[in-house]
Amino acid sequence: MPIVSTAKMTARQYLMLGEDPPGVRLELVNGEVAVSPSPMPRHSHVEKQLSRILLNYIVEHDLGLLLGDTDTIFGEYDVRRPDLIYFTKEREHLVHEDRVIEGMPDLCVEIVSPSSVIIDRKDKFEQYADAGVNHYWIVDPPARAIEGFELVRGKYTLVGSAVNDASVSLPPFPKLKIPLGELWFPKRK
Repeated sequence: MPIVSTAKMTARQYLMLGEDPPGVRLELVNGEVAVSPSPMPRHSHVEKQLSRILLNYIVEHDLGLLLGDTDTIFGEYDVRRPDLIYFTKEREHLVHEDRVIEGMPDLCVEIVSPSSVIIDRKDKFEQYADAGVNHYWIVDPPARAIEGFELVRGKYTLVGSAVNDASVSLPPFPKLKIPLGELWFPKRK
């Protein structure tokens, strides 16, 4: 993700920029505006399919709130937009419909794109742990894989993973079986 700002700005200053211009996605990283391209169809498909599975389960069991691609403040100089975020019912009061998210989600999900591998697996991995996000999932469509991490004493520990068409249960939804075969972009015949 290229950095394009020339002066360090705070999260508050960044949020005054308004919505992203068409075709790009902006985040504030260590006070600098970072630009990435809009997601490709494979990424979008996985996000929609996983959202459907999670949202159906969350609504059916009245568990909380699932959001996607929403500005979330992770520090004075950091505003990220995780692909999906989840707040438990007990913590959904932290989310206000017309304001940026300032409380840490219970779960952040990132879907790896070719341009985001290092960002998702290193930068956000460390940043979300430092911020106290209890659960972090990394979905890797090219590898047809998912990994779930749980925050233990300030560090993420791998608590589950699966590949291809397997099903997997990951915290914070230990009773939900996620059928990975439903996530991947359909193969062309």
